[in-house]
Amino acid sequence: MPLSEVIVLAVVQGLTEFLPISSTAHLAIIPRLLHWRDPGLGFDIALHFGTLIAVVVYFFPTWINLLGGALRANFRITSDDQGGPLTPRDKRHERLLLAYLALATIPAMITGLIFQKAAEGSLRTPVVIGSAMIVVGLYMWWSEHAGRREKSVLDIGVGDAVSVGVAQAFAIIPGVSRSGSTISTALFRHLKREAATRFSFLLSTPIIAGAAAIEGRELVRTGLPPEMRFPFVLGVVVSAVVGYVAIWGLIRYLRTRSLIVFVAYRVAVGAFILFMGIMNSV
Repeated sequence: MPLSEVIVLAVVQGLTEFLPISSTAHLAIIPRLLHWRDPGLGFDIALHFGTLIAVVVYFFPTWINLLGGALRANFRITSDDQGGPLTPRDKRHERLLLAYLALATIPAMITGLIFQKAAEGSLRTPVVIGSAMIVVGLYMWWSEHAGRREKSVLDIGVGDAVSVGVAQAFAIIPGVSRSGSTISTALFRHLKREAATRFSFLLSTPIIAGAAAIEGRELVRTGLPPEMRFPFVLGVVVSAVVGYVAIWGLIRYLRTRSLIVFVAYRVAVGAFILFMGIMNSV
């Protein structure tokens, strides 16, 4: 596999896994446009593993506190509540957050088990991908106007977790985008943009880990060809670095700006994919 292809696909994965523009759509369309061969299961695992490293490293202090229960007085999950130690109410809600993340993961786990083969096969068409890009783009635009943006991560409740979890389940459809669907739904539930983004990324961690584990089990069975070892390592490193930067950048971007630029991008790219699909079928 040419190193130029490795780097391009790893950069695309690192960016689009976390930006609300759909990694599946880009990784399905770009190789087609450039007439590249399918890099195979091993490289897919490398990209998933790289983005998993990115999100785990970025939120490592958060996961340590959530999983270990060792809450420090000066630790904050969000940066939209500045100053002072956590109140007893904050600590109570912080403990509940892990349960809400587990609850919100269930819908995606169920849909993944049932529809994964369809998502990797019959659903991966230009019509489905292009339509999903446009529909979710319009959904993101609507969420920007409907949400009151008044709740922090520590204000999340059962209804919020279930709603965002169901939205994440729809991301199995190619072109939807996990971050796009979950951030938008969190905005509908009146979370602030930064809080919605942080909850979305925390929620993505077990799903990305699960995907990497399932694919990794298959790779252990089949083995990694010697010629793919260096591309594998390079793919992991590049997608991890780019993914970390994408998380850092999007959280800071959405502190003061809206999703509109991503809405415009999604609609334009979705229309292009639909057009190419129609032209190829004529």
